[in-house]
Amino acid sequence: MNDDTSPVMPRWMDLALTVIMALAAVGTAWAGFQSAKWSGLQAIAFAEAGAVRTESAKAATDAGQDRLKDLLSFTSWIGALQEEIVAGTSPRPAGDYTPNPDEVSGFLYERFRPEFRPAVDAWIATRPMVNPDAPPTPFDMPEYRPASEALAADLVAKAEARTQEAHEDNQRSDNYVFMAVILALALFFAGVAGRSRTLRSQWILSGAAVVTFIGAAIVLLALPKTF
Repeated sequence: MNDDTSPVMPRWMDLALTVIMALAAVGTAWAGFQSAKWSGLQAIAFAEAGAVRTESAKAATDAGQDRLKDLLSFTSWIGALQEEIVAGTSPRPAGDYTPNPDEVSGFLYERFRPEFRPAVDAWIATRPMVNPDAPPTPFDMPEYRPASEALAADLVAKAEARTQEAHEDNQRSDNYVFMAVILALALFFAGVAGRSRTLRSQWILSGAAVVTFIGAAIVLLALPKTF
């Protein structure tokens, strides 16, 4: 007569597997909670990165407009100055320049953007009309640093930082999902161990449940958390 009755599992082993199943269930819920939280932070970071990129695009547009304004005003000024030098109404700049309000060049100079004028003065100081080694235009001077360009670069850097943070949050969320799968595997091993028909398989499955749960618990404790 065949005996299909499964061997009786020791009480301490049955109790240990029960505890593991309970803790694994709690761990799975915790992993799901953390995954959802990190996913939310990821979405927020991506949204903020998008908003900052929009601001950086606007700042870049402003920077382009500022450069265009400076180029047009400089072209008009240098053209007017050349005509006045030829006509003898304005002296040729020799390292410095004093605008004459009665001349077109003086009128145009006074209307340079405030952050452009220092670059023009520094360029004039290089005596570009007689010094072949002088920079071709004020736009090549280190003093020419439009604030809108610096703002655009700063915003791009912030957007990149927020995007990187979003990717890190996404990875953390994925890590918690993976740990939830591992804990589910521990639950499976613990549940099947009690139904096994041989004492050998009970020990093997119980050991697998314990090792899987302990490994997952260690990783869960090490993962970053948010509340």
